[in-house]
Amino acid sequence: MNAARGAILVAGATGHQGGAAARELLAHGWPVRALVRDPMSAAAQGLARQGAELVQGDWDDLASLERAVAGAHGVFSVQLPTLQQGEDGERRHGFNLVKAARHGGVRHFVHTSVCETDRRTQFPGWAEGRWTTKYWNDKWDIEEAVRHAGFECWTVLKPALMMHNFVPPTAAFMFPHLKHGQLLSAILPGTRVQLIAADDVGAFARAAFESPDRFHGHNIDLAAQALTLGEIAATLGHALGRTIEAVSVSPEEALAAGLFPGWVRSQQWTNVWGYRADIAALAQWGVPLTRFENWVKRRAAEFAVDGGHTISLR
Repeated sequence: MNAARGAILVAGATGHQGGAAARELLAHGWPVRALVRDPMSAAAQGLARQGAELVQGDWDDLASLERAVAGAHGVFSVQLPTLQQGEDGERRHGFNLVKAARHGGVRHFVHTSVCETDRRTQFPGWAEGRWTTKYWNDKWDIEEAVRHAGFECWTVLKPALMMHNFVPPTAAFMFPHLKHGQLLSAILPGTRVQLIAADDVGAFARAAFESPDRFHGHNIDLAAQALTLGEIAATLGHALGRTIEAVSVSPEEALAAGLFPGWVRSQQWTNVWGYRADIAALAQWGVPLTRFENWVKRRAAEFAVDGGHTISLR
């Protein structure tokens, strides 16, 4: 590791975005501290084998977060959204990490949120409460906490729909019919869905830490492609050597098919608004973006279809 580079505490290090950031930083010589709840978990031990220092912490234990950030140069921040009504976990966890980092003298803070938070009040039906306003407001408020905390350098990354939603275990929740060869959703056939790979989020985070002056103060929407569900299905089918069908149904039919109500509501939002990252403008940052087809080919062994049988590439 490059001794001239200070340690980066990576929150959510055993998840998709945090794991991608940790691997990317390690691969480029950065000392990484992986914030984990269980250091003995398989995911945590995998990071340790790659060279990460494991630090145990709890989002609701501010003292443990302060110990984790002590002496760190930077923090990569990501939190899980709160899915249960009335819970306040994401907001609380985000605020706690910002507070611990600020008190700990962290100089550089890179946070990942979600695309469209700054335009949320423009969503059709926003004032009437059509969408999950707490989800969007919590995301925005954590971003604002980062922007106004007083860090020497900060960057907010705002990804669109993550590509990992198409592979288990997330696919079992997001696209449960994919294992039977169907992409069933309430997304209309003509709606384009912007996609981004977690590895690209990690690459942008690493670039921000390496070029702090260039990335400081920027809020960067992230998407690599905008595809219809039909194009996504065709890409999956071609890469996996099997027919995948995109099935567009009404919201009521999607709920009857077993899709989670919040996810169906998000699909309806995609039809009327959706992620709107300026994909062409991202070229200015010089960070290569992953096309969905290439991502699927690399992750082909992780796809489970036809009752759980893995399909290999032809």
